[in-house]
Amino acid sequence: MKKLVGVLLAVLVIYVIYFDLTVGTLPSSAVSHAAVDKTIQKPQTDRAYFDSKVKPGQTVISIVEHQLGKSLPVSITDLINDFKALNEGLSPEKIQIGSTYHFPDYSK
Repeated sequence: MKKLVGVLLAVLVIYVIYFDLTVGTLPSSAVSHAAVDKTIQKPQTDRAYFDSKVKPGQTVISIVEHQLGKSLPVSITDLINDFKALNEGLSPEKIQIGSTYHFPDYSK
């Protein structure tokens, strides 16, 4: 009886792995939304900005600090508000890897 349960459990695990690798477990709307590369439009503002493509592990703060070569010269709240103004109200938490966004340029 124990061998039968072990064999059935092994078959179930193999099937789950096979299903996950071939079909996937994400809903189709999430997959299609993540696969679309967003094209950015020029923002309607006189604020200085630069464009950057998001890489894995990057955040809005790390991208801006890397561009400046030093720590952030403004408060995080100001950075978030400037980022939202440049990207049509998009929240910094919603940035996606591989997409390009406008980031405020505080180098001046």
